[in-house]
Amino acid sequence: MTLDGKIALVTGGSGGIGRAIARAFVREGATVVLAGRDTSALVDASKEIHPDRVDHIVADVTDTSSVARMVETVVARHGGLHAAVNNAGVLGPTGPLADIEEAAWDDVLAVNLSGVFLSMKHEIAHMRRHGGGTIVNIASNIGAHRRLRGMAAYTASKAAVSALTRAAALDHIADGVRINAVSPGASDTPMSLHPGETRAERAERMRTAAPSGRVADTSEIAETVLWLASDASSHVVGHDLVVDGGAAA
Repeated sequence: MTLDGKIALVTGGSGGIGRAIARAFVREGATVVLAGRDTSALVDASKEIHPDRVDHIVADVTDTSSVARMVETVVARHGGLHAAVNNAGVLGPTGPLADIEEAAWDDVLAVNLSGVFLSMKHEIAHMRRHGGGTIVNIASNIGAHRRLRGMAAYTASKAAVSALTRAAALDHIADGVRINAVSPGASDTPMSLHPGETRAERAERMRTAAPSGRVADTSEIAETVLWLASDASSHVVGHDLVVDGGAAA
């Protein structure tokens, strides 16, 4: 699954899954650019993963001008863009749909759905002019694959990412741009913790709450993304690969 000599972009790159993806890509020979809104977190992630092979850019995926600059900066600094992972996302409000504030709904859709659209729009525009590339969007097993009460905004946004991935894949495979999605279940990140819950308490809860009896390690998500971004999956187009230990089976 080599990415030797490739330039890869990971949005939401300073978080747990984003960092794990960057580690996997660097291990397979890529130079990785992390993008996000928190400068200090990006700097910390870059230094922790590989100070020479990981770069970072401050960008807001909800702003088309910022996204355009993000892609332009990657290309200007590193000479190209061969793989992109659109990982930036937020959980948003929880509770009954009727109680969700409209502004909170708009924020979730802006990051989780419009952020993926804008990122793909600008990534594809470069890739199709320069020989193609691969894109992996991070959706969720909550959305197209399963639903949980009290998560309407997140569910709608991630289901839409799954559908958007398939639509974009059909539109652009003839341009040499291969697009797929990964839908993680509960993973070893703060998002899978209940309010006030410790990791040990989460582990005990997941023994019975998940068919696999545990959350995924972020490296397990990263290895799946790596496969889809590499030539090892060269005939996989428009697929949404669920990685959740059987929760949505």
